[in-house]
This record gives sequence, structure tokens and C-alpha cells, in this order.
Amino acid sequence: MQETKKNKIVNDPIYGFITLERGIVFDLIEHPFFQRLRRITQLGLSYLVYPGAYHTRFHHALGCMFLMEKAILQIRNKGHEISFEEEEALKIAILLHDIGHGPFSHALENSIANNISHEDLSKLFMEKLNNEFDGKLSLAIQIFNNKHSKKFLHQLVSSQLDMDRLDYLKRDSFFTGVTEGNIGTERIINMLDVVNDHLVIEEKGIYSIEKFLIARRFMYWQVYLHKTVVSAENTLIKILKRAKQLIQNGEDIFSSSSLKIFLKNNYTIDHFKKNDVINIAKLFKVNAIEEKNLRSPIVGRYASIIGAIPEVRKILIKIQREFKEKSSSDKGIVVDGRDIGTVIFPNADVKFFISASIEERARRRLLDFTKSGENISYDEVIKQLQKRDQRDKERSVAPLVAAKDAHLIDTTNINKEETLKIASSLVAKKLGD
Repeated sequence: MQETKKNKIVNDPIYGFITLERGIVFDLIEHPFFQRLRRITQLGLSYLVYPGAYHTRFHHALGCMFLMEKAILQIRNKGHEISFEEEEALKIAILLHDIGHGPFSHALENSIANNISHEDLSKLFMEKLNNEFDGKLSLAIQIFNNKHSKKFLHQLVSSQLDMDRLDYLKRDSFFTGVTEGNIGTERIINMLDVVNDHLVIEEKGIYSIEKFLIARRFMYWQVYLHKTVVSAENTLIKILKRAKQLIQNGEDIFSSSSLKIFLKNNYTIDHFKKNDVINIAKLFKVNAIEEKNLRSPIVGRYASIIGAIPEVRKILIKIQREFKEKSSSDKGIVVDGRDIGTVIFPNADVKFFISASIEERARRRLLDFTKSGENISYDEVIKQLQKRDQRDKERSVAPLVAAKDAHLIDTTNINKEETLKIASSLVAKKLGD
């Protein structure tokens, strides 16, 4: 299967067609971390007052990037240098500036977690993505944290007149129907200039800036600080705090498993920095394996990464061994896993090490991705498998190796029925049945 190299076009209700060029920016948009923003509304509970306010952070981030492209073009046209690398970094920085946001706008920052701001989480997301993309976000992070020598680059991302404010005022005005919040983004961007390494506005653009400031004030009065919205948000905060208090006092109340983790624990930003998946692993229950979400391609992609953490691996080994002890069958059990025969059950009666060529494994995995609706190329699947195999082989705990007494079965050229037949005959021969 050949991967198409065509650029993607998004039809935005505010700006019209937005072109997404292939490369690191497009790959970041495709990443599950960013795709999560499709489910995070921009205005939290404002839809209770303005029914049209269901637009998402995903919309907003793409709009900000579109405005950033226009701003870069204008500043270059006025004789200021922005390199290709800085241009790409600016687009990445503004694209990911809100990636740390949770549901209901800022409500969760003050309820289920201890004063963890979305800005702090955005930085952590960017650091994790930077590791995953082999350091390609380093310059973007530098600009985002205002560590770059050109200070005006940071001001395009975060300042009193950044691309974030220009987009959210125009977008929020459109989706709420509050026309007083509409601003002339194109006029303001055309008036941008740089003086002494600071972002400035040409004198003839002063009236557009006055309109921008007045519009922002109106939006705070009529939308962001509307009494019903503020009341609803505070009610939600108190509900979540009360639920947290009850659960930590031993009460059993209904909650999704994902939310319950935060209600049971008092997480701080330090826990997120340390990637506190160890506590999450301890909360895992064997019967949760039946949940369909755990079988999704995204979960499978990251299970190997998290499972390679030594502390997590020890907890999972304990769970797997308990699974055998809790089994009610007197005929034994069949367990599948990369280290089942070497670490989990080294004294198993019969062991198999079943594999196939990486090309065949990639073909099978691509079929699974296609069935689940995930758009991915064959070459990308190959790369994922190569990285996972390397990571599994280099684990300090439970590395991927065949047990010395395991039967090797290469399934490259045989189907599932033929594989089962070979395995069954080996079991029968071993057990004498």
C-alpha cells in the first residue's frame, strides 16, 4: 500500500480552507494526544447559555496555526528574518499551546487535581512528543518557554496580542452568536511589525486594536463571565470535590475508571512529571481486560512503551501470576505473552514461541488498523514494529527472548488453523494424550 503525499485541506467555518502540509506539523495533528482535542470543547459549560458554543480546542488550534502562517508572512514582508526552522517551530508551538486542556475548560484544574494548570500540562505533553519525535520539537519548546533569542517569536505565541487571542475572540463570537466580540484579525495581522525585538502595531492600526480591546471586554462580560456559566462551573467544581472526598473516605460512588483514578488520588504536577503510571498499574483489574477500549490500536501502540517501565512490569507480572491461581479450571490454562515462558511461567508444561517475518506481521497489523478505521501506511506499521521489538528486547525486566525449551513456530506462511493444529499436536505429544 502506497502512502499518499498530497496535502490535506480542512474547511474551517471562520477562515475557509486551511491547508495542512505533510511533515512534522501534520504528524502532530494526527497524533492521539492532539486528536484528543476533538472531544474538548473550547468554552466548557457556556453551551448552557449559548447552545451553539460546542466548538472544540481542535478547531481553535488549527485556526491559531492558520493565523500564525499569515503573521509570519507579514513580518517577513516587512524585512524581518524568520528562518524555515523558526517558522515550523512557531506553527508547532501555537498548534500545541492548548494541548494540556481537559474537559469543561478550567474546571478540572481546580477540582480533581491540585492546582495543575493546563499550561503546565501542555509543556509536559510537548516534552513527551519531543521525545517521541526524536527532538524535532526542541526549537518549538524553546520559543514556547520564551527561551529563544528572538523574543518577538514568543510574543506571537503568548502575549497580549498573540494568535491565540486573535482566534478565540473571532471563533467564540461566531459560535456563540455574540457579534460584539467579532474582530478584524486580517487587519490586525497586516499591521504587525517588529521593533527592538518586540511585536508592535503600525500607527494606522490603532483603531483595530481599540476594537480588539473593546470586543475582548464584551466577550468577558457576555460570555466568559456570564453568571449562569460561572455558576454552572462552580457547581461542577463542588460536585467533583465532594465526589473526591467521599471516595477517599471509603464511599463507593459511580464513576468511570479513568475519572476514579483522579478521585482516589491527590495528584500534583510532580506526579505527572514523573509519569506516575506505576500507581495506575496498581489499580488495574484483570476483569478490565474485557473492556473494548483496551483492544484499540492506540492502546496497543502504547502498551509496549508503558510495559517496559521496570516498576510497571513487576506489577503486571504479579497480576498475570495471580490470574493462574484464580483460575477455576483443573485442566490448566493457555496464556499468551512475550515473556510468558521465560518470566511469568518458566515451569509451564508446554511452551511456544510463535512469530512471523516482520513484513507479515506488519501486513496483519495493517489489516487490524484498517478495520478499526485508523489511517496508517504499511511503512509506518513496519517502523512501529521495529521500534517495539527493539524496546522489548532491551528491557531490563522481562526482555523479549524465546525460552530455551520453547517450540518455535514460524507462522509467516501458515494460517491460524494450521498454527493451532501444530500447537495441539505438540501439546498432545508432550502430555501423552
